[in-house]
Amino acid sequence: METLEGSELCFPQLLNTSCRKPVRSHFETMLIYILLSSISLLTAVLNLLVIISISHFKQLHTPTNLILLSLAVSDFFVGIVMCFQIIHLDGCWFFGDLMCVLGQYIAYIITIPSVGSMVIISVDRYVAICHPLHYSTKVTRKRVIVCICLCWTWPPIIQGLNLNDALEQPGRYNSCVGECIVFINYIVGLVDLIFSFIVPITVIVVLYMRVFVVAVSQARAMRSHIAAVTLQKSVKVTAKKSEMKAARTLGVVVVVFLICLCPYYCVTLTGQDNFLNASSAAFVICLFFFNSCLNPMIYAFFYPWFRKSVKLIVTLKILQTDSCETNIL
Repeated sequence: METLEGSELCFPQLLNTSCRKPVRSHFETMLIYILLSSISLLTAVLNLLVIISISHFKQLHTPTNLILLSLAVSDFFVGIVMCFQIIHLDGCWFFGDLMCVLGQYIAYIITIPSVGSMVIISVDRYVAICHPLHYSTKVTRKRVIVCICLCWTWPPIIQGLNLNDALEQPGRYNSCVGECIVFINYIVGLVDLIFSFIVPITVIVVLYMRVFVVAVSQARAMRSHIAAVTLQKSVKVTAKKSEMKAARTLGVVVVVFLICLCPYYCVTLTGQDNFLNASSAAFVICLFFFNSCLNPMIYAFFYPWFRKSVKLIVTLKILQTDSCETNIL
């Protein structure tokens, strides 16, 4: 009986203080590990392809693609960090209390720039569609780099306030050995909620709604302008397709963002659980991370240049001399 109980503990040698592993069937455990490992690997590979493509080919060194590069770098590291979340899915943390705190800190500062990059992308697209004549003067390489730097510098500062408190006595809130619990300060958590979720989602929804309205109005204006032409029927179909495409893009961006991030921030918003236990909150955390796997599909796979660059990368043609000068657009 002792052997059976010991096998269910994170640290069998510590019978009185060790945490217990959650009870799961072998099939369920294997399914979870295979699924999350696949997502982690896919996230890292897809975003690495985006990073190599934009970094290597000179034609892709545009302000818009710099934002995509920032997004891909953040999401690439999210794929790496997911490995630690997978290890912790059995309810046991084997790396010590200090690494528990640092792990939470690192996970935060590499996921938030992804959200910030999405906001910059929405601003970029808003200016490009709603103010096309001023795009080249408003969206410059220098301004984009400044915005990207802000996305990567303010998360460490915000989370650093909470880190100081957590490092005073790591693991003080753990109820057993092998648990990884980090207490979130109320003020820091509120600031995180406002600037990491409420403000970004508001900006994204407002700007994309504006983009959608402008796209639809342009399509209708074109249809009205050519209404007297004999090809009126085909123009009408084309206009409707444009409207549907705009609606689809808006829906994909906003819905995916909401589905992946809402569960995590809803827990924070309700304040029902200020002690984030990675074992009990595995689903919402992994869903939060899964957004990083979908980002390269949404923001990069829709671009023809990405498919062409992936082909050149896979066939190792980028190793040829002057391959960076290849016409990729």
